[in-house]
Amino acid sequence: MFENRPDRSDEVVLVGRSNVGKSTLMREITGHKVPTGQKPGVTRQPNHFDWASEDFMVTDLPGFGFMSGVEDDHREQIKTDIVRYLEAHADDILVGVLVLDGKAAVDIIDRHSGEDEIPHVVELFYLLEELGIHPVVAVNKMDKVDDRDERLDDIADRLGLLPPWKQWQDTIAPITAKKGQISALETAVNTHLEAANRDDLKQFFS
Repeated sequence: MFENRPDRSDEVVLVGRSNVGKSTLMREITGHKVPTGQKPGVTRQPNHFDWASEDFMVTDLPGFGFMSGVEDDHREQIKTDIVRYLEAHADDILVGVLVLDGKAAVDIIDRHSGEDEIPHVVELFYLLEELGIHPVVAVNKMDKVDDRDERLDDIADRLGLLPPWKQWQDTIAPITAKKGQISALETAVNTHLEAANRDDLKQFFS
């Protein structure tokens, strides 16, 4: 189980597979350089950033999914720890940002969609909703996607959101974190902060 969570009453968490650009996004949001492992799966503990105010932090949870050179049971443990963290702190988490790789997400979801299998990404999206945490899907690396609207419609569809994606702009946010293009995410997160009567936190997502 993850240890060392700072005592903060409100939190925004970032979750997602390895190599989707969570750390880059975290740097854009916080303005702080985020320690990243040289290879996927190195990060076992969450990175907490409580630079903002006394009762708020942004947390980057470790990446999950396939990682070369990482044993299956290690990967499963990370996934279990992420779920437990979300369950344990659901009351404090205002928004759960699920980061996807816009170029690869649909293929990965489809590859893992079988009779008895729900893809981890879809499972996490539903888990956030079940726990009462507002999910915002940050679809990253959109600069590498040609058929932008079609791709975002497909992602909405896979998450059980009826396309067109544009009617879900408080839930689906196309971004390119590496180029600092995250305004769609900031707008979506702020919508949920407003709904939670936390206008004071909106300055951290602008």
